[in-house]
Parts: sequence; structure tokens; C-alpha cells
Amino acid sequence: MPDQKLQILLDTVRKLIRRGAFPNLGKVIAKTHPADIAHLFRYLDLREQRTLFHLLEDPETAAYVLSELDHNTGAQLLAQIEKETITEVLQEMAYDDAVEIIRNMPEELAEEILSIMQDEHSDEIEELLQYEKDTAGGIMATEVFSLEENLTVKEAIEALQQSEEFEMVFYVYVTDEHNHLCGVLSLRQLLTVPPSTKLKNIMATEVIRVRTDMDQEEVAHQVAKYNLLAIPVVDEGNKLKGIITVDDVIDVMRQEATEDIYKMAGASNEELLYGDKSLKIARLRLPWLITNLFGGVITGYLMWQFKVTLKEVIALISFIPVITGMGGNVGGQSATIVVRGFATGRIEFSTIRKVFFRELRVGVIMGAVCGLTIGLVAYGWHHNPYLGLVVGMAMITAITVAAMMGVIAPAFFKKIGIDPAIASSPFVQTANDITGILIYFGTATFFINYLR
Repeated sequence: MPDQKLQILLDTVRKLIRRGAFPNLGKVIAKTHPADIAHLFRYLDLREQRTLFHLLEDPETAAYVLSELDHNTGAQLLAQIEKETITEVLQEMAYDDAVEIIRNMPEELAEEILSIMQDEHSDEIEELLQYEKDTAGGIMATEVFSLEENLTVKEAIEALQQSEEFEMVFYVYVTDEHNHLCGVLSLRQLLTVPPSTKLKNIMATEVIRVRTDMDQEEVAHQVAKYNLLAIPVVDEGNKLKGIITVDDVIDVMRQEATEDIYKMAGASNEELLYGDKSLKIARLRLPWLITNLFGGVITGYLMWQFKVTLKEVIALISFIPVITGMGGNVGGQSATIVVRGFATGRIEFSTIRKVFFRELRVGVIMGAVCGLTIGLVAYGWHHNPYLGLVVGMAMITAITVAAMMGVIAPAFFKKIGIDPAIASSPFVQTANDITGILIYFGTATFFINYLR
């Protein structure tokens, strides 16, 4: 939720949009800091965003706002204005942000924009467009400050003082005459050694770097792991191609986390682009609901196969929702932990065995507590100690299996190259419903002679 100041501004903007008081709205926006304008867009629907975006006359402000928005939304907003204005806005943006927006434009419009730009901006953007989306090359900034290894410290400081075109210089990267990355220096080092010292004599040669084709999520892991403010990007020949700064990494982490949350709910972040287009949103959600639907049919079919057991002991029906529900909950918890572990780098295939046995132990403990509880409830309700035993045993087994399934499913998806977040969606819930029914009625059938 926005703070009080932004809430007042948001209410004012919405009121002026509803009234069509665009001249007054323009005056309000002109007096508002670009960062606050960008923040407003998070709380506006697509129609309100379009209206407000048309009133941003300053290309620099428009560029700032777009860089803070989802790239799909940014592309849609730009598509509503004149092509010449689009190029002006894109030229004010960082190249990596401009590239992501162009990627999300219709192909024909993107080509027109690039042909209109036809300058150094266009060359840089076209170079970045050659890299795959969601890779280090696709999100890097090509404006990277580097110096040749044979320069002296004095020459390096002079070059640094003249580097106005570089927004941020966190580290000084050192290259050879062929632009191969050789080492790195901190700004502090340059100030604490004699001016005549050559860079190659003081640079650190063990440079943490990433390849242009590395997945952006892995890049984020590297930056977080080594507590870096920036990380250099090199090609397969170790030539310095660009740099990824910590602010880009934060965007990646936020984007990946958002995608995981949507997938774990069986939804998609594309829904935000469709506003109130119910049919399109339903089309995105239906695949997982259909999966759940067929899972429910399979569960019903299995119950039908145990109809004799159910007919003999009608009291079993009392605990079906508890067995399936608890299994689904526990499996979802384990799967969520594993998915986030993979996403943050805290869990890898080398440690998955340890995680599996940890969740197994947790499942046994929780199953024992819940099984004992529900067993006592079953005995007190139906006055049959064997029914309590069956329900308790089924609960222990179902929860334990669900905990293991919560580890196995994400690991399996990860192994075959599918986003493991899918495993925390209705897939695990459905799988645990099926196994829960099998365990429950299988146990009841085994003890049927004691339950009559």
C-alpha cells in the first residue's frame, strides 16, 4: 500500500482521470517527482496508466516511469504514442531496459523504431537484441568502464575523472590490448598506491565473471553469493562485453520471485496485462484447473474401486477430507520450501538428498502428531478402536509420503528443465489427493475384518 502522501496523490489522479480534467492532471504531474509518478503506476489499471502516460511530456520522465514498470506494460504504453516520440523515450533509457521493452513490442513496430533511431543508440540496442531473453547478455549494460593493464595509476585516475558517460563505476575492470578481461581494481586501491604503478601489478586476477549466455537467475545467485555491487559479463573468448549492476539483479530477483508465486498458484503474470478481459484470463488459468479436474476424477474413480470397503464401513467417509486435505497441505509446504531453495541457490542437486531426508523426518513427526490426534477423534466419534488405528496409520503414512513428494516433484521438474515452481501448483495437490486415497482405503481394506 502507498504511504499517506502517495495515497492522496493517487486519489487525486484517479479523480481527475474520472472527470476528464486532463489539463489539471497535467499540472499535478508536472509538479510530481518522477519516482513518485513511477510509484503511482503500480496502483493504476492499464486504462488509467495509458491516460497518465500520455500526459508525460518530458521523455526523461517517461523513460524513468517505463523502467520501473513491467516490460510488457511498457511496450503497450509506448505503442499508443507517435513513433518519433517512442524513439525519444527509448534514447533516454538504459540500453538493457530499452531492449526488454523492444522485445515485447510487435515485431513490425520494433523494426520501425530501430530504423528511425539509426544512431549509436540503435547499434547498442541491436547488439543486445542478439542475446537470448533472460540471459546475462540480455540484461547487461554495455557501457562498462575498463582500462588497459599497462596504464599507470595516474593515467587510470585521469581516465576515471573523464568518464562522464558512465553512470556508475563500482569497480575498475582491467583488460589486455584485445579487450580480454584480466583483472579488477577497487577505487580505493587506485588512491593508495604510487601514481607510477602499473595496473597489472596491483590488480586482482581472480575476477568473478559471468558468460553472456548464463541464465539471469544464476547471475543473481552469483551477485548475492559474493556480495557484489556489479559483475562483468564476458563472451566465450573472455572478452569484456558489459556489466550487470546490483539494481538490475534486484529487478531479476523480483521478477523471478513473482513468476514463481504465480506458477505455484497455477496462474500467470500475463493476467496483469489483460486488465478486465475475463476470457483471456480464464484461458490462462484453465490448464491447471483442468489438471485438477482430471485429478479429482481419478480420485473419485479410486474411491469407486473401494466401494465394497466403503459400503462395509460407512464411517470411513467421515475422514476422507481430512486425509486428502492434510496430505495436500504438507506436500505444498515441502514443495514451496524446495522451490524457493532452488530459486535462491540454497538448495542444489548436491544437497537434495539431505533435504529429502530432512523433510522425511519432518513428515514422520507431523504425521505422528496428526495421526494420533485424528485416531483419538475417530475412536471417540465412532467408538471403534480399530477405526481409530486405521485412520491414524493412514494419516501418518499420507503426511509422510506427501512430505517426500514435495521434495521429489520439484527436483524432478528441475532435472528435466521445467520450472520447479510448477510442482507447487495444483500438481502436488492432485498427486497427494490420489496417494492419500490409495493409502487410506488400502489400509482400511487390510483391516476390514476388524472394522465391521
